[in-house]
This record gives sequence, structure tokens and C-alpha cells, in this order.
Amino acid sequence: MPQLPAPAYPDDVRARLETDAKEIISRYPGSRSALLPLLHLVQAEEGHVTRTGMQFCADMLDLTTAEVTAVATFYTMYRRAPSGDYQVGVCTNTLCAVMGGDAIFESLQEHLAVGNGGTTDDGKITLEHIECNAACDFAPVVMVNWEFFDNQTPESAKRLVDDLRAGAQVSPTRGAPLCTFKETARILAGFPDEREGAVEASGSAGPASLIGLRLAKGETPPARVVHPRTEVVDGDAPHEPSPGEHLSSHDAPQSTSASDPSHPAGPAAEEGE
Repeated sequence: MPQLPAPAYPDDVRARLETDAKEIISRYPGSRSALLPLLHLVQAEEGHVTRTGMQFCADMLDLTTAEVTAVATFYTMYRRAPSGDYQVGVCTNTLCAVMGGDAIFESLQEHLAVGNGGTTDDGKITLEHIECNAACDFAPVVMVNWEFFDNQTPESAKRLVDDLRAGAQVSPTRGAPLCTFKETARILAGFPDEREGAVEASGSAGPASLIGLRLAKGETPPARVVHPRTEVVDGDAPHEPSPGEHLSSHDAPQSTSASDPSHPAGPAAEEGE
């Protein structure tokens, strides 16, 4: 059976989107280059890329719906089904997984009663495991609408999603202030970020990432004192690192095969032994 045509946007919505789309298209020497931001634009309208949105992009760029669909289905940043106000992604690539990412993801699935890609009944949270976010020095990392929440644990991640569902103010570890998924999509379409402090906010790589660059420049890195994430000094209450310290999880002593008495590591065997 032939597929039914996609439903059309209401006239007022289409007129508004056409104005925005023409502004986006004018930035490119070839209109086809505007497809990615246009997909973000229609995603900002409905919270995911619908058949109506893809037809709109095709109309504006003189493309076939097949060409638009091929792009929309290739990139994971475009949602193909209704999703939550906050896309909570847990990195489960190798380092984050080793540092606790798998445990965080499993605990959030149980806590939210959703599977991978599932959305909570209140429409607030969509949970998914995601690929490396190039923040390995702060592993394990959770991202909310592509903003970083570093050095997470199952407990801190559960507090994070509970605060999001309750409407509490939540601040990323670094980077711009948090906003909803639709608002994020409009920014990614290329429109100004009007949130207070968003322009001034910036992220940074951690010491573990930057030390190679400093060595290449001939700089001698200062001696580092290794601290656990929390420590007790002279019987005081545990000390939580201040935002200025922002220690990487790799700054804390870890139980490894070389240091864990339960899993001693002997000398490496020579080939042929």
C-alpha cells in the first residue's frame, strides 16, 4: 500500500517555521547544506523529527523525502519518536564503563522503570546509553541534553534525575546552563542562545587530558597530591571537593589488580613459559 502523505503543519506554525528556515538557508551557499540545522529546527517544534517535519525540510530544500529521511535516520541526535524534556545519556564506553558507567545505567533503568531509549510516564526523562563524549578524564560521565555531569555515581545520578523530574534547578558540572530538549534543538539550529550566562559559560578538559599538551610545550607539571573524592582530616566530617578543585575521578586512588589483595597480580609470564 502507498504511504499516506504526512499531515501538514497548521498554517500559523508553517508560516513561522518558513521564516526561520529561510534565515537558516540564507547562511549557506548551497541550500542542501542547511538540512542538518533544519532538522534541528523541526525537532525544536515537536520534540522529535516527525514525517511532517521531514516533509517540511524536503519542501524548503527541494529534496525528496527519501533524501531527508536518509539523513534524519543516520544521526542519533535526531529523535524519531516522542521523547522527554531531558535526554539523560549515560556513557558506557570502555573507560566510563570500567569507572562505573554500566552500574549507573543499570541503576537508572531500575530507578526510572524504563529501558534504553525509554521515557518516563511524566514525559520528563528519556534514558539512553551513549557513546564516548570525549570527557574520559571525568569518567563516568552523564549528559543531559548534551551538557556534562562529571564524576557521577549511581546515587548522584539518581538524585540528578529526581531533581529534573521535580523541576528543581540543576546545573551542569561545566558548560552552559541546562535547558529543555526543545530549547537545545533550537540553539543547535543556529539561533541565539538567550539564556543568562550561556555565552560566558565554557567547558574545559581536565588535568589528565591537558598534561600531554603541557609536556609538549616543555612545561613541567607541578607535583600533584592525590586525594580521594572524600577524605577525613583530624576526625572532621568528610571533605567534598569545591567546584574550583573539580577533581577527576582518576585523581582518587582506585582498587586495581596491583593494589587489591583480593585480586593479586603476579609478574607477567614470559612467552613460552
